[in-house]
Amino acid sequence: MTAPATLDSTPETPAADGGRASGRRIGLVGLAVAVVVALLLGYAGGLLTPGLTRPGDDSVEAGFARDMTAHHAQAVEMGLMAFQRATDPEVRGIGGDIATNQQGEIGTMQTWLREWGLDPTGSQPRMAWMPDGPKMVRDGLMPGMATPEEMERLRTAQGREFDLLFLDLMIKHHVGGVHMIDGVLDASDEKDVVRTAQTMKNTQQTDLVNLQNARKRLGG
Repeated sequence: MTAPATLDSTPETPAADGGRASGRRIGLVGLAVAVVVALLLGYAGGLLTPGLTRPGDDSVEAGFARDMTAHHAQAVEMGLMAFQRATDPEVRGIGGDIATNQQGEIGTMQTWLREWGLDPTGSQPRMAWMPDGPKMVRDGLMPGMATPEEMERLRTAQGREFDLLFLDLMIKHHVGGVHMIDGVLDASDEKDVVRTAQTMKNTQQTDLVNLQNARKRLGG
């Protein structure tokens, strides 16, 4: 799956408050359009996948698609917040890229489930598809996911505090996501699932480098 183009994260030039607000609204509209396009491309990619064999309801592939959809959804929420509210231009750009990339991947995974004749949610516990996976779930959260308290802190943080908290939470989130991706790569032989999961891993590892570099630049 081709990753969406990087969003413009050029710092705003000094202008009247109305100009800045207008520019930010335009930026948010652009991000919303990019997210929708990414979702549609993800669905299209899934619809074009041949279904010669269909994983079952309790398969590794179905469990991964369901759990990673939920995992990605939190990253999309955090990425959108960063694009809208981060004060650092690089952090805004990283947030926008993560939101569009992971929304597109959600579209692909949800299309797999429909093509396999499976419901978006299953009867298996979170992470049951991965060896010792249920033991990795803490208070209903999969590896790397932010707690409700951490998400509330992110929603209310401002300025540099927001930027640093976003970076810290997203680094942890991506590390957990890569661990889950490794789980499906180790267990699945579904060609399209393996190919897409490897692309996810490559993208998230690149994101991690950018996130960690931005964290160092902003404060250690």
